[in-house]
Amino acid sequence: MSGRVFYAAAGMGAKVRAPALVAKDGFSARYDLDRIKGVFSRPQHKLAGESYVGRVLVLDAAKGGVATAWMLYEMKSRGVMPAALVLNAVNPIMVQGVALADFTMISGFEEDITQAIASGAMVEVDPTGERPCIRML
Repeated sequence: MSGRVFYAAAGMGAKVRAPALVAKDGFSARYDLDRIKGVFSRPQHKLAGESYVGRVLVLDAAKGGVATAWMLYEMKSRGVMPAALVLNAVNPIMVQGVALADFTMISGFEEDITQAIASGAMVEVDPTGERPCIRML
């Protein structure tokens, strides 16, 4: 699987390399995370108890509303942040939050990205190219 590339429809932020943390579940900075401890805290989330700090989160879809924007910014200011977000689908609020936090995110794949990448795999997220992508290293 090493070297495989998955192209996204859109992306923003800087190129990053980090281990992937993957689940077929959504992402809400407000409801799913303990933003002080850096772990998924909602008991029903498939990644409950897992640390997200420094990991590339590969998840299904953005959830939540306006609070996500300032929560991502606050997480980045404290350094308790994932390396990047890779989502099958996003909403405008998530895009605004990522832009406000100056954070890396890509979204919009031809296949379910949560099924294509294994948790723990080392990946490179590159939203800077002509076609944003995630690459297996």
